[in-house]
Amino acid sequence: MLSFIFLLLLHTSLCEDRKPNFVIVLTDDQDVTLGGMTPMQNVQRFIANEGTSFANSYVTSPICCPSRASLLSGLHVHNHLTWNNSLHGGCNGRYWRRLEAKTFAATLKGAGYNTFYAGKYLNAYGTKEAGGIENVPSGWSDWHGLVGNSVYYNYTISNNGVPTYSTNLYLTDVIRDLGVSYIENQTESQPFLMVLAPPAPHQPFTPAPRHKDIYNNVTAVRHPNFNIRVEDKHWLLSMPPSPLPETIFPELDRVYRSRWESLLSVDEMVADIVETLDSQNLLDNTYLIYTSDNGYHIGQFSQVYDKRQPYESDIKVPLIIRGPTIAKNFTDNQPILNIDLAPTIIELAGLKPPKYMDGKPIQFNTPKDRERNMLVEYYGEGRDGTVDPECPWAYDRDHLAQCYPLYDCKCQDSRNNTYACLRHISKRVNMKYCAFADEQNFKEMYNLNTDPYELINIIDDVLPSIRHWYKLTLSQMLTCKGADNCDNPLENPKLFSLF
Repeated sequence: MLSFIFLLLLHTSLCEDRKPNFVIVLTDDQDVTLGGMTPMQNVQRFIANEGTSFANSYVTSPICCPSRASLLSGLHVHNHLTWNNSLHGGCNGRYWRRLEAKTFAATLKGAGYNTFYAGKYLNAYGTKEAGGIENVPSGWSDWHGLVGNSVYYNYTISNNGVPTYSTNLYLTDVIRDLGVSYIENQTESQPFLMVLAPPAPHQPFTPAPRHKDIYNNVTAVRHPNFNIRVEDKHWLLSMPPSPLPETIFPELDRVYRSRWESLLSVDEMVADIVETLDSQNLLDNTYLIYTSDNGYHIGQFSQVYDKRQPYESDIKVPLIIRGPTIAKNFTDNQPILNIDLAPTIIELAGLKPPKYMDGKPIQFNTPKDRERNMLVEYYGEGRDGTVDPECPWAYDRDHLAQCYPLYDCKCQDSRNNTYACLRHISKRVNMKYCAFADEQNFKEMYNLNTDPYELINIIDDVLPSIRHWYKLTLSQMLTCKGADNCDNPLENPKLFSLF
């Protein structure tokens, strides 16, 4: 009898001490404000219905490489120094490769976790100047990193430093197969961390053949900010043509439905991963995290389609978490930044998040409203080669980017499309304040409680004291280091009761 009790207590102790597993699905450019989660029925069924959806989830930068660096490191852009998607802008540059030893993956690997990565990493990964294909980033014991930016066919994967080239295998399906195979070889004896980073729905928005034309009758959403002429926003948005000619609308519709179709293979992947976890008796002890690196716009404010802008379509992303301690079928309204995921994962693994991280662990299963000022940074690019010579402003190619005749030479970026924003959310306040580094020192401000589509720039209508408070707080946030400094802005003025 005593032996039985001893064995029972030992089994209970081992179960309590067993560290959880983590599976993170990181999509590329998946919006939430334009209906980007609509195709994700399996994600809804297996993660959202069994976990918590975060209604106010944002990224530190509306562009792939800086945002991914923030997610991995828990650092703001001004601290990890990955400014944009280029190598000279810090994407997988020398400074980042030193920081890789401080990511959440490196922390968990050091604590005994098996760590696995498959899919897109950082845009410049695998180039000779960024360490080459043979370079396996610190923190990953099993590595299958895509070389370069998102594609669906004709790609190279670094399999633990050994290149494999494929022309006809659909990348999302390859990532799914790698993930399923890896889980099938895991046991309860050692915890694991898995990141699956498919290309969808990134340009060129290529669906798997089995999903082509499924959404053939779907058109891009026409919210109130769709294709409107803007006069109170930074100069890039007023660049002609504004509004866009209706001849472009079929292309916008094609992009919109192709993005949805490309996501269907991701949704299937999620179902297969969950099923495999379940069959291996690992599901109940696994946290599943579904999110994206940034959002996307399609026609908003007479832009064509891209990201890089400070508006909700570009900076707000899906975030859904399921796991052993997570409330089921619950919507959480607390403001979250993607820098919070690294310390959250570390804490859920039973470890102490390092003080140098700017993010804070998510407080789960609490209805308490949390006030927060969230920093968003973007550093504009002007690059030779992305301004078509047929465009009338080709002479200014060093300062403009993403300009193509097909879209009437509407440029999607410029060197002075550089800004910092505060996204201020509390129980009563829902504000955005942005400052641009251009010749005008342009400012934009929106009250999203009354203007959810950001139609009216109220910067000249608010009290000077409120403008001044946002200016000071933004200045403080742009130099903050560590969660204690980055999460404690200046005291709010009582004037916010006006909102």
